[in-house]
Amino acid sequence: MKHAFVFPGQGAQFSGMGKALYEQNEQAKALFEQANEILGFRISDIMFSGSEEELKQTKVTQPAVFLHSVIAFLTTPDLKPDMVAGHSLGEFSALVACGALQFEDALKLVAKRAAAMQKACELQPSTMAAVLGLDDAKVEEVVGNIIDEIVVPANYNCPGQLVISGSIAGIDKACEALKAAGAKRALVLQVGGAFHSPLMEPARLELQEAIESTQFQTPNCAIYQNVDAQPYTDPAQIKENLINQLTAPVRWTQTVQNMVADGATQFTEVGPGAVLQGLVKKIHKEAATAGIN
Repeated sequence: MKHAFVFPGQGAQFSGMGKALYEQNEQAKALFEQANEILGFRISDIMFSGSEEELKQTKVTQPAVFLHSVIAFLTTPDLKPDMVAGHSLGEFSALVACGALQFEDALKLVAKRAAAMQKACELQPSTMAAVLGLDDAKVEEVVGNIIDEIVVPANYNCPGQLVISGSIAGIDKACEALKAAGAKRALVLQVGGAFHSPLMEPARLELQEAIESTQFQTPNCAIYQNVDAQPYTDPAQIKENLINQLTAPVRWTQTVQNMVADGATQFTEVGPGAVLQGLVKKIHKEAATAGIN
């Protein structure tokens, strides 16, 4: 029996997130105040009482989800993961949980990542769309046939749910083609840009320098990384995978499948929301043989 801990990404934020932690735990309060100082603004105030619009700001959203997840993990006694993984942004939370990154270093990288992604979004208008009810291979085939625009698979969330990413014109063409191919739905998402696509290359280059200059330690358990869903413990390889994450798809379906194949019988999601719990249940349908917390 192995216990897997998983950490959510952008989109899990909500007003009030982390407030109870701050009020009820002195260690958590100290970590939130440390984060306010590192970021140069009181992100805790926005997390606890900010509007939905304020929480949607890129410079707020990514650090907020990271902080909620990591502080919840660090202030819960006796958590000892056998393996960890995070969805997109959540990979940074997972790296802290397994000891590969220090809290302060990870927060600085997350803030840098948010700023770099925002700049990349402003360079070229782009978007994403959720495709429901179509086999992954069919989605790959359809988007692969759109050759005059950038459109790529971005998030393999669970069987029958794949998010695509690309130029606005490309996503519009892909949605029409996917519906014609039998997709139940192809919905353009309200996001700032084409995350996990070649359009994030400027952000990848900017983040690369920051990641390469940050010290990573050997983790105390394997982290299953987004780029290929494989487990890693070598700091140099973890760094390389983290750099490539911005322009590569998030292989969450394959990650959970690999964790189960490697002995995971219990999954615990740490952070705001419960999106990953739902995805794990869909990926690993044999729920009787896996305890989903």
